[in-house]
Amino acid sequence: MTEPLLVDRTDAVVTLTLNRPTAMNALDVALKEALRDALAELEADRSCRAVVLAGAGGSFSAGQDLREHVQILESPDANPLDTVRAHYNPIAARLANLPKPVVAAVRGMAAGAGASLAFLADFRIGGPKTRFLMAFAGVGLAADTGASWTLPRLVGHAKAVELLMLAEPVAAEEASRLGLLTRLLDDDEQVLPTAQELAARLAAGPTVAYGAIKRQLSIADAGTLADALAAEAQAQSICGGTADHRAATLAFVNKQKPVFEGR
Repeated sequence: MTEPLLVDRTDAVVTLTLNRPTAMNALDVALKEALRDALAELEADRSCRAVVLAGAGGSFSAGQDLREHVQILESPDANPLDTVRAHYNPIAARLANLPKPVVAAVRGMAAGAGASLAFLADFRIGGPKTRFLMAFAGVGLAADTGASWTLPRLVGHAKAVELLMLAEPVAAEEASRLGLLTRLLDDDEQVLPTAQELAARLAAGPTVAYGAIKRQLSIADAGTLADALAAEAQAQSICGGTADHRAATLAFVNKQKPVFEGR
């Protein structure tokens, strides 16, 4: 049986590949559970200092597996949208709060919950064939997997309303202009290698500080200046006690290049 999620490690970088290429990496229960559980393990894995999220084949992810969803809709005993609480919410929370950088390698289509997964990453690398589609309204649903939180922060409230309600595809160049992509490449074949190269660079950096930056921005996005200042004070207290801070400060004073160990 083919594994729905591939987990590959190269030094301190872990690549998670959605592995249902014949279904455009649509998210069925097996894949959602595998991704949810893998993220939970990586959160506590100190040997992992950066994560790459990718899709097998020519697509990132078409979102919810609607064939499976139809079967659940037709079952008299099932709650078809229970997957939001059981799978999508935990996945979104893990990705957003993972205390290490996440880079999404977005080749081809990222639709619905697939697009939402990409938006939860800290960096998104795309190519000429990259497309985003907030497909939820097209099947009579509202947004999930954190899209109502991430999308306005990336493109602004008015544009988020447009993308979610009109459910029209966004091509690569427009996605780059809007800020949905961190970097747009000329070659789709370079999307994954570039994402992994960026992840390797981040994995060699101050991991504790990166996690603190993510927490700071999350608090500042929704809070007041006082909330942000309190979060900054807490973050600097934590980061200031790390071996990385002490070693990097000493290296700077001695005009040397710092070496970060992620602790």
